[in-house]
Amino acid sequence: MAVKLKENIYWVGVVDWDIRDFHSHETPFGTTYNSYLITGEKNILIDTCKEELCSELIFGISEVINPKKIDYIIAQHSEKDHSGCLEDIVKISGAKVITNEKGKELLSIYYNTDNWEFIIVNDNTTLKLGDKSFKFILTPMLHWPDNMMTYCIDDKILFSNDAFGQHFASSKRFDYEIKNYSFHYAKEYFANILMPYKSMVPDIIEKLKCLELDMIAPAHGVIWCKYINNIIKKYEDWIFNVKNKAVIVYDSMYGSTRIMAHSLACGLMERGVETKVYDVSKTSISKIVTDVLDCKYLLIGSPTMNRNVTPNIGKFLTYLMNIRPYDKIGVAFGSYGWVECAVNKIKTVFLELYYKIVEDKCLTIRLKPTTEDIKKLKEFGRKLADIDYD
Repeated sequence: MAVKLKENIYWVGVVDWDIRDFHSHETPFGTTYNSYLITGEKNILIDTCKEELCSELIFGISEVINPKKIDYIIAQHSEKDHSGCLEDIVKISGAKVITNEKGKELLSIYYNTDNWEFIIVNDNTTLKLGDKSFKFILTPMLHWPDNMMTYCIDDKILFSNDAFGQHFASSKRFDYEIKNYSFHYAKEYFANILMPYKSMVPDIIEKLKCLELDMIAPAHGVIWCKYINNIIKKYEDWIFNVKNKAVIVYDSMYGSTRIMAHSLACGLMERGVETKVYDVSKTSISKIVTDVLDCKYLLIGSPTMNRNVTPNIGKFLTYLMNIRPYDKIGVAFGSYGWVECAVNKIKTVFLELYYKIVEDKCLTIRLKPTTEDIKKLKEFGRKLADIDYD
């Protein structure tokens, strides 16, 4: 169903109620693929959706105009959840495709573009298309090399592509309609999708501060209108601010590593550290790394299993290397039977992420923690919170 944003500007996207995994990011509430249609002297479509949902996108467009009448398609990002219907709509409409050089390169690999007419834009290129003027802001590696944003100068709307998005399927289209949920899902999206590239964000935020904004319309999730300043401030916080917070992630076979995790948590909490404890076998990794985003301490525990970490911790470490939350204080701990290997495997990942590693003999325990071991672990947690690491 098309939703009017402003005069002659519509959301015509698709709600994907069923998707539960997005590049290993768990999406228990689905997502949306936001396409936007601008009508007037020229009809302009911004982005499309997944190929299998193309008929729904075309239906949404058809509620506003005949899809044959689309004059331009702005392709902000070639990833298939954005471009999956592009080939079909170009065939239907004969529209010209506006993108950047890298976008053209990638689209030409995905699709047969021999007969497409491209208009190539660069950073800060301004185009007048019919009665509307647009400024293009290139945002390479947020999160692909072809990413860009489109600013409609006349209507003060930023079509922000993957930035400021959320994976959340809803019948609501605007931030104020779901209130604080929009920030919650925006943080989870940032942590799981954009965290590896967060060093790119400050320059982009500075560019946005020069724009007059009535709306930020991302490629996924709700449209920001009431809380524009809030979400920009959240992005700045997620880039720069680290809380006095510890995240403890563990797996356990017979309860020993679980006891260790809870003992460490007690010591940290006694010193006023906000502490989150997650059994990785029972909690979505996507949820865990949302807390990792702004934590100061990351503690990971695993029993040694066949000279390695458990498969659950192995999966978590692989995901951690993928999203790369840098510069934290890392603590590896675990139990073992005849030889300890898991703790060293965890520390190897910490080193690759440039963590300051804090070690102690109490962090490796054979078979089962004793009462004395538990005391030492709690004391380690207290000391960890008391050390000045600056």
